[in-house]
Amino acid sequence: MTSNQISLVGLAPTLETPTDRYITVRRRTESLAGPLSPEDQSAQSMADASPTKWHRAHTTWFFETFLLTPFLPGYEVFDPAYSYLFNSYYEAVGPRQPRPQRGLLTRPSATEVGHFRAHVDTAMVKLLDGALTPEIIERLELGLAHEEQHQELILMDILHLFAQSPLSPAYLSTQPRTYVSPGSLQFSRFPGGIIEIGAVGADFAFDNERPRHQVYLAPFRLADRLVSNGEWMAFIEAGGYLRIEFWLSDGWAQARAEGWEAPGYWRREREGWSTMTLQGRHPVDPHAPVVHVSYYEAVAFAAWSGYRLPTEFEWEAATNLSAGTSTRQLFEEAWQWTSSAYAPFPGFRPGPGALGEYNGKFMVNQMTLRGGSLATPPDHSRSTYRNFFHPASRWMFSGVRLADDDRASEPTPENSFLDDVIAGLSANPKSLPSKYFYDEKGSKIFEAICELPEYYLTRTETALLSSIAMDLASRIPEGAALIEFGSGASTKTRIVLDAAPQVAMYVPIDISQSALSAATEILRETYPKLLVKPLVDDFTRAIDLPEGAKGHARVGFFPGSTIGNFPPEEAEKLLRRARTLLGEEALFIVGADVAKSPDVLVPAYDDAQGITAAFNLNILAHINLALGGTFDPEAFVHRAVWNADESRIEMHLESRRDHLVMVGEHGFQFAAGETIHTENSYKYVPAVFEAIAGRGGWTVLDRWISANPTFAIYVLKAQV
Repeated sequence: MTSNQISLVGLAPTLETPTDRYITVRRRTESLAGPLSPEDQSAQSMADASPTKWHRAHTTWFFETFLLTPFLPGYEVFDPAYSYLFNSYYEAVGPRQPRPQRGLLTRPSATEVGHFRAHVDTAMVKLLDGALTPEIIERLELGLAHEEQHQELILMDILHLFAQSPLSPAYLSTQPRTYVSPGSLQFSRFPGGIIEIGAVGADFAFDNERPRHQVYLAPFRLADRLVSNGEWMAFIEAGGYLRIEFWLSDGWAQARAEGWEAPGYWRREREGWSTMTLQGRHPVDPHAPVVHVSYYEAVAFAAWSGYRLPTEFEWEAATNLSAGTSTRQLFEEAWQWTSSAYAPFPGFRPGPGALGEYNGKFMVNQMTLRGGSLATPPDHSRSTYRNFFHPASRWMFSGVRLADDDRASEPTPENSFLDDVIAGLSANPKSLPSKYFYDEKGSKIFEAICELPEYYLTRTETALLSSIAMDLASRIPEGAALIEFGSGASTKTRIVLDAAPQVAMYVPIDISQSALSAATEILRETYPKLLVKPLVDDFTRAIDLPEGAKGHARVGFFPGSTIGNFPPEEAEKLLRRARTLLGEEALFIVGADVAKSPDVLVPAYDDAQGITAAFNLNILAHINLALGGTFDPEAFVHRAVWNADESRIEMHLESRRDHLVMVGEHGFQFAAGETIHTENSYKYVPAVFEAIAGRGGWTVLDRWISANPTFAIYVLKAQV
């Protein structure tokens, strides 16, 4: 037990008093120093770190300088020399020991620092037992929060020190926490708008958290968890540290100069990666959140992933709105880099005197982090807390949370699920767009449909693709970007990717975030050198491709006979839109079913097991879940019919009875026998499809047609 702890024995203030709060914080600092020898406490491993002994002394000097000297009559400083030794950066207080040379202070000893702490603690208890002015309370809260910051610095700095030792000593004798698989990365959607940011009310906050102000946020998406070590390993294996296209210029120079090939403290072992932790050196846990990465690395990983870092305002807004979402690991694992430079809020003014130097003077050349870490003291963090470090720093417990723009939620009429449903159910006859089949559940049901004996399309197209894969690959240019329209699970894509290793980038476009996330994760694991940049969007309306697609030859991929879901005039419009999106000299690989006997067609869309019926009915459940609809799926029955005049299979939902359905504030009356037209699947003879393609701006280069049941795959080239 340290002398400070001994001096406080017997003091038992009530839990509500400032004295108790002071004692609790001060004892925690000593408990953190407890496992360390005097030699451990005196060493300084780099210029940015400080010895534990110095942290203990500096936090004590703070209370002596800013509380005891001005407010406790008759107080005598413990040692006048300490004002020079343990001042950190307060220019108004006087000169100080240079930061890089704090490790040269062999005197005072760790024991003498303990005496200094005991001396100040005794005086502080006396001060706090007296009348407390608002200024004393304000400085006390600042001093305690300041000491909690140094408690985290103690752990950061001792870990860095121990990581330099060939012995890899453990600060803690316990084993590292074991993590379970975090599951695939998911994103929560946030609406944006005018948002209030910053601390509010009388509760303590640092000056850099104020004043509270308004910012505008576009709709955005935030990852439900932090990036894991396993995901970072995939980045490493894909050459992420060697591919300049992902890096900021300064970051690339820093990584090359310091030889970065992995996060801080990672080391290649014969059995795999190890990392230095507070429990010593251990194998990297692939399920744990990655820590000790710089801002530069965070930006590079986000670019490789096809996402970005959140702004600090998005992070704060999402945290305040996260109730009811799956967002986790906000405060307890790792500080999260944001894309926001550390700058003053509008209206910020540093306080008067030396304490005004606390934050404002550092608002340049640093980046903001939000959240908290495993080393952050309990109850120290909050949603408005702003941490900040230089972009190359990585000795702190810093991690990554990804973000993305939420273009699917932009409030435009042409991109609104609600508007499409209202328009379709208001029409006569009623209809619903088939693209809304593919929510998470619908996508899984469709995968089951593809396995049905009656559903010939998937296996026929897959077999045809496999047989012509090398022919297709021979037409794909080196370094091409493969853009898939309505990618879903991307299963057929692998046939093309396996045959065409020259493809450099894959851009799956799908309206289902869940299906896209799952497929993207699998493809990144299967093809670690392939740059995968998913685009959550309606492929019929997408107007731009992700950053990075420019400069690559573009090859569109549109399998599954999805083109058959569109009437001829709309198919032509879609092909023309794809021509614009893909650009000059583009190729477009399109799968299209061929007209055949209704004896083959109808069972494919109305199977004996009722899987297709469940798929059709699920669109009603999707509306209920996403739009607050009141559909009773039991009130409808699935119908599939062949319309010979239009050369198409039609899917309908037929009402079993008279009833009313609400969608939002809109009501729709259904009569018994009335139907909702949910899907068309046109079956084109080759001459008809080729004419549509020509009017849509494409020339047919190649065509392959399978044996019965017939199915066609076309290679189209953009017309000049």
